[in-house]
Amino acid sequence: MKILKIQTFKLLLKRLTLSIGTLAIAQLSVFANPSFAAPNNLTLSVYPMDSGAAFPICPTEVTLTETPRPYYEGGYTIDGTAASLGWFARPFKIEKSDKFSVTWVAKLQIKYHNCQATARITKINGDRFEGHSYLRMQFINDSAYLILDMTGMNDANRLTPVILKKDVKDGKPVWTWGGTD
Repeated sequence: MKILKIQTFKLLLKRLTLSIGTLAIAQLSVFANPSFAAPNNLTLSVYPMDSGAAFPICPTEVTLTETPRPYYEGGYTIDGTAASLGWFARPFKIEKSDKFSVTWVAKLQIKYHNCQATARITKINGDRFEGHSYLRMQFINDSAYLILDMTGMNDANRLTPVILKKDVKDGKPVWTWGGTD
């Protein structure tokens, strides 16, 4: 009888250990899989240029998305996309880039062709943002320019963040940038 109780206890202990191990692995996979990271909605407010008597028709705001990848020791990485700009601009292409910035350009939709304005980040997930706007836009000469610019930014080690990827997917700007912590 005593041996049966010991064997039953060992079996329960083994099942509990396996359950805890499985739970720990499941929790770790949440952090290892970037699809579980919550995206951030960046709102860029648009500021039309004073053009005298004629007030241009411009978007009032633009929304971009950035998703932080799971933390890794020594740094951070953020993926971004401008997936929902088709309502005011045609497909984007990269116009120019260097080590610190990239500029995408697209022709404006007919309704906004006379827009002359700039835009900067004013909200992140609906909360007011007053920091350095590393994402900006210009609307001029019948075109929309989206600019990702690391100039003047610094990470925790006072280094300039690095643009790791700059591309266009299905006419939409995509990017990745990161820094050290």
